[in-house]
Amino acid sequence: MAAAPQSDMVKIAINDIEIEVPKGELIVESVKRLGLEIPIFCYHPRMKPVGMCRMCLVEVGFRQPDGSVRKMPKPQAGCTLPASDGMVIYTDSEMVHRDRKGVLEFLLINHPLDCPICDRGGECPLQNNTLAYGPSTSRFTELKRHLPKAYPLSRHVVLDLERCIQCGRCVRFTEEISGDAQLAFRFRGAEMQPSTFQLTDFESKFSGNVIEICPVGALTSRNYRFRARPWDLETRPGLCTITPCGTNVWFDHRAGRLIRINGRTNEAVNEEWTSDATKFGHDFYNSPDRLLAPNLRSGDGFQGTGWSEAYQAVLPAFQSGPSALLIGTQNVSNEALFLAQKLFRDGFKSSNIDHRLGLPIVARSESLAVKHGIDPIQTNIASLETMDAVLVFGTSLADEEPMAFLRVRKGWFQRGMKVVVAHSEATDADRFAQVILRYREGAEAVLASGLADLVAGRGDAAKTASETGVAEEMLKEAAAALSGRTAILTTCRLALPAAEALAGLAREKEFAFWQMAVGANQQGAAELGVLPDTLPGGAADPNPGLDAVAVLEAAARGEIKALWLAGLDPFELHPDRALVERALENVETLVVQHWMKVEACSYATAILPMSLPAEHDGTYTSVERRVQRMQPALKAPGESKPAWRIFAECLFRINPGVPAFNAGEVMDQIAAEVPAFAAAAYPNLAGEGVILEPAKTLSPA
Repeated sequence: MAAAPQSDMVKIAINDIEIEVPKGELIVESVKRLGLEIPIFCYHPRMKPVGMCRMCLVEVGFRQPDGSVRKMPKPQAGCTLPASDGMVIYTDSEMVHRDRKGVLEFLLINHPLDCPICDRGGECPLQNNTLAYGPSTSRFTELKRHLPKAYPLSRHVVLDLERCIQCGRCVRFTEEISGDAQLAFRFRGAEMQPSTFQLTDFESKFSGNVIEICPVGALTSRNYRFRARPWDLETRPGLCTITPCGTNVWFDHRAGRLIRINGRTNEAVNEEWTSDATKFGHDFYNSPDRLLAPNLRSGDGFQGTGWSEAYQAVLPAFQSGPSALLIGTQNVSNEALFLAQKLFRDGFKSSNIDHRLGLPIVARSESLAVKHGIDPIQTNIASLETMDAVLVFGTSLADEEPMAFLRVRKGWFQRGMKVVVAHSEATDADRFAQVILRYREGAEAVLASGLADLVAGRGDAAKTASETGVAEEMLKEAAAALSGRTAILTTCRLALPAAEALAGLAREKEFAFWQMAVGANQQGAAELGVLPDTLPGGAADPNPGLDAVAVLEAAARGEIKALWLAGLDPFELHPDRALVERALENVETLVVQHWMKVEACSYATAILPMSLPAEHDGTYTSVERRVQRMQPALKAPGESKPAWRIFAECLFRINPGVPAFNAGEVMDQIAAEVPAFAAAAYPNLAGEGVILEPAKTLSPA
């Protein structure tokens, strides 16, 4: 393998300290190598420098042959100044101090003194820079200008025009990062203001990020507004369990209630960004319908009980007749998934377990891994931005895989990566796609097969066009674009024949193929054998059971005597409401294990309250097989328990032995029984987490 190219290095001096930095590196980044700081407002390391705020002014000179330093007559913006050989930088001179004070004094002329009531107070860069670098007193005695306050840009974001310093961060984010370009500067001079075109709602799927990158309190969260002060909050690291990307976040909480979610930096996953689903979608932690204690049915109602009594009431039914488990993955850890399947396989002697209610169900023998020997995950989120071309087939990445969407757009924006989008409906990726293949609904398999043939240099474009509704010219252009290092992205929702055609193309042309999970920790459930025909690690179950839909159908016929619903409500996930009603009515013993009251609780024999991910220790497997750890940030309400502990206690009652005392011990057990998780012990999960190796067992039996 060729050696990685090395950046040319140049020698510069910062405050008379010699240092080597990559040629062209911005001075605002170079000074960080010495532990120094240049104050900024408009600059953001993930966006193009614009030099709008002038806060980063530094004194610049160049070393002459005789050793003297010839200085530029005026200060320069450190955020737009690239390093070159012989450059001399001063960040702490009298000129720099004077200029910083002048910039801050100018910014504060019309900035309101809102700090006591501003949500940004206590974590505001303008506030911090003013205290550190600004004038001690103000010379401004005139009346400040007044503009609309608390103007709602959307249901999530509110704009306070008086506070805006026109740094452009929010506008540039929508143009460079999210790509929706919904914000722009309107008017000029003192009237300039960020706004949506024609004053429409700010509907970006990533709008919450502008709140975090705004250096003042101009853009604030309508959800968080006036709920707390930063110094009132306790902050803990966590993970998003709504999207499948494994987005890293901060949980800010106060008095036992979740207050807000902020992005947390993980360069391998989300950099520092979040989707709105992540940032604003965790309100269920504060739901008034949280379950607080176990309940057993008493006549037409329920009566509170203890955990031991609840176990004693329901476990015999699962041991004495046909039983089944349907488990959701959105808020259930790897440890809980592993113990759930172990409880049913080893304790109840039943393989009627599944996590795919509401998702496509593919038998193990028909899966890509077994039938074709193809690993469905051949790349990762961070690698997407380095590709030469990407084919996005049958999925809206911004909705289903938001962090993958941002990486694909980054590759297009920064490197000119070619993007081909194939979908029956419009998607957010259409805005930057080189080719859009809009096929007729139901024609995805024909298009996938026809496109694969065209890329491979065979096939009939005219025939494929007539059968799919895609223009022949577009098919040819798409086939030509898919060359070099190419990734093919789709999800488990895509019809199996189409997925097989795309996987075959990837194998033939040595492209990277990725069939993505769409549910949080859905990938963990697949790896850990929460399937009726697959054991943990991928081996075939010698006694396969019923899949999720078959379980409901069998329960509706009265063939399932005991049914356990863990972390899901079948009324929300299955389209046939009548079937769900018959199934739950005909089951003799129904356990509903959930964190909140759901419709299925009305049919339950026992209701078991479980805690949510931020309330206990556990790990989660993202769409790229990345295992990351979530430690408790909040206290679990009432008597609710982690799902893994509920399953462990049930298993201990059936098969007495040495129980697991914490989630780390369960992970040690997983690592011992599932080779792919061998490196996922808790001490190894700090930082970016651990990516699992693909399962080695690919034979049908």
